[in-house]
Amino acid sequence: MTKDINEEQLYQRTIKVWGKEPQMLQVIEEMAELAKEILKNVNRKKDNISEIIEEAADVEIMLGQLKCCYHIADQIAAYKAEKLKTIEQRLNEWEKEHQ
Repeated sequence: MTKDINEEQLYQRTIKVWGKEPQMLQVIEEMAELAKEILKNVNRKKDNISEIIEEAADVEIMLGQLKCCYHIADQIAAYKAEKLKTIEQRLNEWEKEHQ
């Protein structure tokens, strides 16, 4: 992808060309493939970091399409920011209790 290509525009094109439903099913497929590689790494102690990297990139791309498809990028960003604050608070409490 060249620097001139905007991710949002590319996601819009993929949805226009291949359709919303097929792309949303692809989101699920890519997430399942990532889950499979993580399970191989954790459960079987397989050295598959390159596969995890590949599948994580695929998932990030597909999540970009999902956000574009449903026009929810801003809402996700706001919700994520709140979740991160909650995680930080829980970590601070845990660390304080376990010093």
